[in-house]
Amino acid sequence: MGVSMATAKEWVERWERQQQHYAIDREERFTVIADVVEHVTAGRARPLLLDLGCGPGSLAARLAGRLPDAEIVAVDMDPLLLELGRTHHAGAARYVDAVIGDDGWINALELDRPLDAAVSTTALHYLPESALLATYRRLATLLSPGGALVNGDHFPQGGPPCSDLTAQVGRRRAERSRTHLHEDWQSWWVAAAKDPELADLFTQRERRRAARGGGSEGGGVTAARHTELLRQAGFRHVTPVWQFGDSHVLVAVKD
Repeated sequence: MGVSMATAKEWVERWERQQQHYAIDREERFTVIADVVEHVTAGRARPLLLDLGCGPGSLAARLAGRLPDAEIVAVDMDPLLLELGRTHHAGAARYVDAVIGDDGWINALELDRPLDAAVSTTALHYLPESALLATYRRLATLLSPGGALVNGDHFPQGGPPCSDLTAQVGRRRAERSRTHLHEDWQSWWVAAAKDPELADLFTQRERRRAARGGGSEGGGVTAARHTELLRQAGFRHVTPVWQFGDSHVLVAVKD
């Protein structure tokens, strides 16, 4: 069910381009996440990092470039994106097929020591609050003292007018960066479904989505509510370190 290196390269590069439609100042956000991870792992000989909802390895690859001595475990539930990551960013991480928040997902990671950092970008928003809290609690137990959970995502404000304002600022910023972009999320998937090399993986993906009821159940959790859930999970130190519109990088540090 594998794909060729050339095919993986093509689809990952197209993924990177279309993601600019949605992730405001995406490269800057990746850089900020790496800044935080570099800071909290300073002095640790071989830091262990967990990339939650890794997709085709975009963040894992950047972290591997920034922290070449780190060991990265990257987890996702999408078989197609995982295979693209395993092929195109093979050296960046050990890729794990598991559903974050489901029973047994922690065991699937096969971690042999505490985590130094857990990271995510535009992935955890699909979890309903109960699963999000349970995931935060598990991560709090997995992290070593001084380790951090770093989450870059779109966090709406508590309501209008602030939520309208931050969303509009983000939309306008995204519009200014779309001048030369011709493929969005939906058209990327439509095109990928037509590639013969990806056909089996796409079929597997659709079967999984159907079995889970079609996809996203969460969404709409504000930055303030994320902070409350993180504190409930045992993180006493929670702070945003970057924001543009409703796009944030939120950091929780374990005592």
